[in-house]
Amino acid sequence: MPNMRMTKVPMPEQDPNVRSHNFQEVALGYTAEMAVEEAGRCLQCRNRPCVAGCPVNVRIPEFIAKVAEGDFLGAYEVIFDTNTLASVSGRVCPQESQCEARCVRGIKGEPVAIGRLERFVADWYREHVNAMPERPAGNGIKVAVVGSGPASLTCAGDLAKLGYQVTIFEAFHTAGGVLVYGIPEFRLPKAIVQGEVDKLAALGVDLETDMVIGKTYDIDEMFADGYEAVFIGSGAGLPMFMGIEGETLAGVYSANEYLTRINLMKAYLPDSDTPIKQIRRAAIVGGGNVAMDAARCAKRMGAEHVYVVYRRSEAEMPARREEIHHAKEEGIEFLFLNNPTKILGDDQGRVRAMECVKMELGEPDESGRRRPVEVPGSAFELEVDAVIMSLGTSPNPLIRSTTPGLEANRKGCLQVDEDTMQTTREGVFAGGDAVTGAATVILAMGAGKKAAAAMDQYLQSKHGK
Repeated sequence: MPNMRMTKVPMPEQDPNVRSHNFQEVALGYTAEMAVEEAGRCLQCRNRPCVAGCPVNVRIPEFIAKVAEGDFLGAYEVIFDTNTLASVSGRVCPQESQCEARCVRGIKGEPVAIGRLERFVADWYREHVNAMPERPAGNGIKVAVVGSGPASLTCAGDLAKLGYQVTIFEAFHTAGGVLVYGIPEFRLPKAIVQGEVDKLAALGVDLETDMVIGKTYDIDEMFADGYEAVFIGSGAGLPMFMGIEGETLAGVYSANEYLTRINLMKAYLPDSDTPIKQIRRAAIVGGGNVAMDAARCAKRMGAEHVYVVYRRSEAEMPARREEIHHAKEEGIEFLFLNNPTKILGDDQGRVRAMECVKMELGEPDESGRRRPVEVPGSAFELEVDAVIMSLGTSPNPLIRSTTPGLEANRKGCLQVDEDTMQTTREGVFAGGDAVTGAATVILAMGAGKKAAAAMDQYLQSKHGK
């Protein structure tokens, strides 16, 4: 009989007053007993609506049934069959709007905690088995993958399983893309990302770092060197700014730069040689998950006051509810219905305050959210010594500007055939943020998986198979 408990088994977490001063993981994970109890809540629906909500098509009821039986190894094997990054997706995937949103148990209570169970299984495997996958027999066909974020890692893993000779070209000195430079250690420990990269190496994937494609090496040269297909998963790392006065002052960061200094360059460690301003009062402009990450990092880096300044109300914030909840617990101050108009500096060119105006919500805009409208005469100054802009990102134009035949839309995102993920140049495929603009990790993984299947079909056809 299923466990008919109406709520999820709670996830143990660090105390907010403790965790806001360290970079250790916030959520501590289920014990085996907790996992078995939560798995018992699954009804094992015949039509499996949760699977339809998963971008990488994990066979969710099947792996949960294994957990309920205590067969954690079997559960991992089910997940790994379609998802090579389970430790990652179990932590950062917005399950509440995808697989768990389709869960039948969510109709009259809370859905099954699919993400927490996926994380438990991946962590159990890492702690108790951690065997590297066997390298499959090679087919002799070379494939290049640009970037090493979630779309690229997924694409590379799926192609390697099929026997392709895959090489990943990464611009940074470390593989992982946004998983290592964008997502903080307290949400996704970097050792976990490295573990997933190590599994790809065991499958036969080669990794070349410090390779800026379009500058040190380009796609034409890849084809000339014998690569028969290329996947572009270079992400969307070009930050956006507001275009207001004062954005060039010392103490104004893009969220990308701020998080990269902390996450990839380890600025939070006492012996780090990465320079970063000591902030006393920080304003983070924006309302997405990246804004939450930047705010929570600023708090951990010693800021006394951290403000999230967002021009709409809390109901319109795109960040995950869990991230907003955790930020509030950690003392982050939210200034809803406020919008910056100017950043003010001192006589040495450093940020001293941010001028804002109050907003009210009008009619819905093209996104469906109510449009913020300025309240006349409501301007005020917010005393801060740093401003972190978290307004979204777009793809870097370097690759498309150096690759003949690649077309992009007005936002700089590569154009692809939605069925095959092939770009406007034959043999070049793309996916993830390079195509969609900034989106979620799991959607990028889904795109990488879809592209790998299409690339396999393309290459098999090319070789007459």
